[in-house]
Amino acid sequence: MHRRAGSPALVAATALLATGCATGTGSVSDGARDDAVPGVTGTLTVLAAASLTDAFTRIGADFEAANPGVSVTFSFAGSSQLAQQITAGAPADVFAAASPATMATVVSAGEAAGEPAVFARNQLVIAVPDGNPAGVTGLADLTRSGVKVARCADQVPCGAAARTALDAAGRDLVPVTFERDVRAALSKVRLGEVDAAVVYRTDAVVAADEVDAVEFAESAQAINEYPIVTLAAATNPQAGEAFVGYVRSAAGQAVLTDAGFQRP
Repeated sequence: MHRRAGSPALVAATALLATGCATGTGSVSDGARDDAVPGVTGTLTVLAAASLTDAFTRIGADFEAANPGVSVTFSFAGSSQLAQQITAGAPADVFAAASPATMATVVSAGEAAGEPAVFARNQLVIAVPDGNPAGVTGLADLTRSGVKVARCADQVPCGAAARTALDAAGRDLVPVTFERDVRAALSKVRLGEVDAAVVYRTDAVVAADEVDAVEFAESAQAINEYPIVTLAAATNPQAGEAFVGYVRSAAGQAVLTDAGFQRP
């Protein structure tokens, strides 16, 4: 886990979040920002899909500036791994998954405090080393002899989405490695260990200085929706509801859009 201080908001203050956070910075009046939420303090633990690492870290920094009394701890990993941790009793206040199917594992186990809300969408691309030395132009090229490919395991959302896209293309791809989450798959390209990896568009944006993103039509058949929910066993449910509200607010959506996510 790594730590960021943040500023969650009370669920009762949804209207305040939608207006006071519209710029993502807030204004200062009498020493308090207009996106600060009175009464929300303490530590907040958020488990989130690996593809949210950069966007949520930035949101965490915004929270710190607005509400220094709240400390947000993030744990980023594959959604299926996080869901298993939650159902096994791992302490957390909020879960943000990269697919409704993964979130359903937590909901069916009675671990969600309410109805999950979709806050973003993401689409697949093929990440290739800068300059695309293997000449990859689409999924068909990933099945060429000698082309080394990494993708996520089918159990995690990025792997399930890749499987859906391949089925839509009528292609059977045997990668040289199945990875535990999308960032691990992307790292194989960054390290030069593979010629391509099927990742989310947002991950290619993060690594734009090192990789190129190849769009492919079949990705439209496998767009992932990202749901978020406060957990039933939350030790800081007020802050949890506040965090969910902020992620869905204009300020949170602006951060996600900047990172390459699509709006829900």
